[in-house]
Amino acid sequence: MTNLERLKLEIEGISYTDDQLSIFLQENGLDPTAEYNSTSATNKKNILKTALSILEAIANNPTLMRQYKTEDMTILEFSDNLYKRIQMLQQKIASLASDEGVYEEGARFGYLFKY
Repeated sequence: MTNLERLKLEIEGISYTDDQLSIFLQENGLDPTAEYNSTSATNKKNILKTALSILEAIANNPTLMRQYKTEDMTILEFSDNLYKRIQMLQQKIASLASDEGVYEEGARFGYLFKY
């Protein structure tokens, strides 16, 4: 599975062309055609950052939001659900560790204090 295919799983139901999705991936440090590494925390984090970028792009484009209106959901409900998904992704990204802080024994380095 490539990074592009993994991103499509994350944003299922959102229609962007492969070229557009590739740009989002490249902006977040991923090669769209490279093999997705499921054991890499950094790779997963960058996929989620890309999904977040796509959701934020939808939220910043009112005409695009109108296209996602369905019979059973109003634009306001869609907007609320989109905002909740953005918040959830931000929290998940913040909680994920990166590969840089992992040592050979599997121990992780983290900061105790935030400044």
